[in-house]
Amino acid sequence: MFGSFALAMISAVLSILAFLFAAGVLEPLRDRAGLESQLRTYLLANPEVLIESVNGLQARRQAEENSELTAVISQRHDEIFNDPGSPVGANPNGDAILVEFFDYNCPYCRQATPMLDSLEREDKGLRLVFKEYPILGPGSVFAARAALASQKQGKYLAFHKAMMAYEGRITEDSSLEVAANVGLDVGRLKQDMADPAIDEIIKRNVALAQALRISGTPSFVVGKEIVRGLTDANSLKRLIASARGS
Repeated sequence: MFGSFALAMISAVLSILAFLFAAGVLEPLRDRAGLESQLRTYLLANPEVLIESVNGLQARRQAEENSELTAVISQRHDEIFNDPGSPVGANPNGDAILVEFFDYNCPYCRQATPMLDSLEREDKGLRLVFKEYPILGPGSVFAARAALASQKQGKYLAFHKAMMAYEGRITEDSSLEVAANVGLDVGRLKQDMADPAIDEIIKRNVALAQALRISGTPSFVVGKEIVRGLTDANSLKRLIASARGS
């Protein structure tokens, strides 16, 4: 972050120099000491020039990044929204899709779960897509593999919601405890977790998150937008409406 800011500062100073020389504010370059003195005097008297230049540069870079990510979403649309390996919520045939990247050990993901449940109940046309993105340790990886394996017993949503409601650290033991509590055959679950296809799904999710520059959870993709971090229901509703109308 410091390196990026330093580069932004250098670019901003160079831009200011070019402008000031072109506008005749600074005298033509004669020696370095004189230039430094002129520039320092001017910036001390007009600090807003540097601030505006840095802000403008950062805004341009953000716009470029947004444009790049929009292209990634378009190019990898089916992988994001229609991957058959990604579990879906209560409305599998919805006309608007909200994708969540999450980790069972993420406290903010747990906070988001009741909000997402409420959105599903209110909007029967909303299709939730769950991307298991276990980035918070071995317990999270085990839990993600168990969750994906639970699909073979038709209990993904029950397991998912019980995991999100669990109080305490998610580990191998707690994952199997929750599995038993929701009626999963734990012996069969362990066997199903050995399916190489499960690890492939997680690998795809991780690669996709990297392509979308998602590094934390929860993160959401809806339409052409990416939301990083926990947000409120109204913000998601606006994005869902926008995606539905596009």
